[in-house]
Amino acid sequence: MDAGSGGGRGALRKTQSAEMRWVASGGAFEEDEIESSDDDGGGGDNNPTAALDSRGGGSDDDDYEEEEMLRQRLVRTGPRADSLDVEALDVPGVYRHQVPSVELERSLKIKEHLETSSMLKKLLLMLVLFGTSMVIADGVVTPAMSVMSAVNGMKVGISSVNEGEVVMITVAFLIVLFSLQRFGTSKVGLAVGPALFIWFCCLAGIGVYNIRTYGSEVLHAFNPVYIYYYFERNPTQAWMSLGGCLLCATGSEAMFADLCYFSVKSLQLTFVFLVLPCLLLGYLGQAAFLMENLTENQQVFFLSIPSIAELGVMMMTTVLVTIIMLLIWQVNIVVVLCFLTLFLGLELVFFSSVLGSVADGSWVLLVFAAVLYLVMYIWNYGTKLKYETEVKEKLSMDLLMQLGCNLGTVRAPGIGLLYNELVRGVPAIFGHFLTTLPAIHSMIIFVCIKYVPVPVVPQSERFLFRRVCPKNYHMFRCIARYGYKDVRKENPQAFEQLLIESLEKFIRREAQERSLESDHNEDTDSEEEIVSGSSSRVLVGPNGIIYSVGVPLLAESGSINNSALGSSMSFGSLDEATDGRRSLDNELSFVHKAKESGVVYLLGHGDIRARKESFFVKKLVINYFYAFLRKNCRRGIATLSIPHTRLMQVSMQYMV
Repeated sequence: MDAGSGGGRGALRKTQSAEMRWVASGGAFEEDEIESSDDDGGGGDNNPTAALDSRGGGSDDDDYEEEEMLRQRLVRTGPRADSLDVEALDVPGVYRHQVPSVELERSLKIKEHLETSSMLKKLLLMLVLFGTSMVIADGVVTPAMSVMSAVNGMKVGISSVNEGEVVMITVAFLIVLFSLQRFGTSKVGLAVGPALFIWFCCLAGIGVYNIRTYGSEVLHAFNPVYIYYYFERNPTQAWMSLGGCLLCATGSEAMFADLCYFSVKSLQLTFVFLVLPCLLLGYLGQAAFLMENLTENQQVFFLSIPSIAELGVMMMTTVLVTIIMLLIWQVNIVVVLCFLTLFLGLELVFFSSVLGSVADGSWVLLVFAAVLYLVMYIWNYGTKLKYETEVKEKLSMDLLMQLGCNLGTVRAPGIGLLYNELVRGVPAIFGHFLTTLPAIHSMIIFVCIKYVPVPVVPQSERFLFRRVCPKNYHMFRCIARYGYKDVRKENPQAFEQLLIESLEKFIRREAQERSLESDHNEDTDSEEEIVSGSSSRVLVGPNGIIYSVGVPLLAESGSINNSALGSSMSFGSLDEATDGRRSLDNELSFVHKAKESGVVYLLGHGDIRARKESFFVKKLVINYFYAFLRKNCRRGIATLSIPHTRLMQVSMQYMV
């Protein structure tokens, strides 16, 4: 039966549990009122009782699935409304099932506490943004200082080189290095990798030479008792020198940015057996040289780098890793407390030692980090308001049902791919398309692009589909999933072909599940009572034979025409199978014809403006700062590689 008919509407309540699956059974489709129960807090028929009834009584399996979904859910610092389904992140290898434990229970409680507390969510967001701004600020200064320290070595061999020339050569090197990165970090790494290997080997060799030349007494530095002696002799100077000690590790952590191209194991082995030994030998050699040449210690590298950005990044990393240990890794609480106390305590000591350098130059980094923090916070604030507004103003399913399968306009042959950020419901921009355009395509697919925490998503797992409306509306929801190593510079033709093939698989799988569910319902009904009499009851067995309870099984068959009833039931099942196959063929044929008519990309640009009654600060942030960022950010069309002849754009403004 068609899902849009009267009977289909009545059957929706029975099949709402299928809304949590991407291959929906029984023709279930997205219903705005049901899905927005979490967004709007209920209303009308969207009460908790109706939700429980729609799940068929809430069995143990349903409870287990809900608990599993709760465990896998990430902490949301954004709006709770219209949250992403677990299926959108359910890529093989992302999650692993775990047995119940004390750590798992604690993780669930912490997650729930973080998600229900607005203050903790804002604090977590502020920590992440602060750490990110410090990383960017450090990434701006560190390369410049590293190149300058390397170029400064020319002054040792060429006495005619002065400080101004060193700065100019450094600027030229930086321009060349950053201009080469446009070709991709993988190509730059392929060219620079051999040079770095030679550099590390030379660094180790020079260190060994200095140790042999100036004495091996420097190896005594591995004895921690000398740290105590150093602080005992001159505690103030020792405390101030902690910032310089931090520079020994500065830069070595950058190799872990190559996780996009190499495995974790390869990076760990490279760091342990190449980077760390070479750095230790190099620093030990320098220390041995300085012990014999106490006046040769004036280097730009040691005098000009502010250490404070590195420590800010380290402290934020420690806090965030602690949260990950509790929520994701589910480490024992004693180990977590030991980790936090040890690392954060050391970092706070180092941080206190570099606070005196703020006036000497570190204030530049702090100001730059503060500007970056404001930019990211404004962007997050505006994007969150825009998303929440789109969720609230999405089109209701009742409106679409009233418009009918033609959506109140002309359905022209073809496929329209409407890109939006919603994973549920119909975006309001679609209504703008309906009122602006003279016609709409015969098939509409709402495409939502999401990134998942895996390197690469297999092509077979790229797209997830489900219906948005009854079958005769020919409207689907598609979530396109990409990993952090996937490149979205796809050929439009290849993208469309893969999308259509995935849609056809979804339609076939949906029809198969509908057929299996129908067979299951028939088998279930055959075991139940179908006729009630005054003296006997008649039951239908699994084999289609009718039995009369209360009379002998060998009773004369004249009382009930078993064969006629059994044959009629068999013909009924055959007719249903034939109708299902015919419906599947018709829908697949419709998809092919729409594909042959062409695919058009529908892009909606939603802008937000503050209401007139809003506060002055909100108007300033939304109408000017956020609008400036939106205007100057790269549009999604730049990453989609869509031909302009197949592109259609509509703008819409939301008042927040």
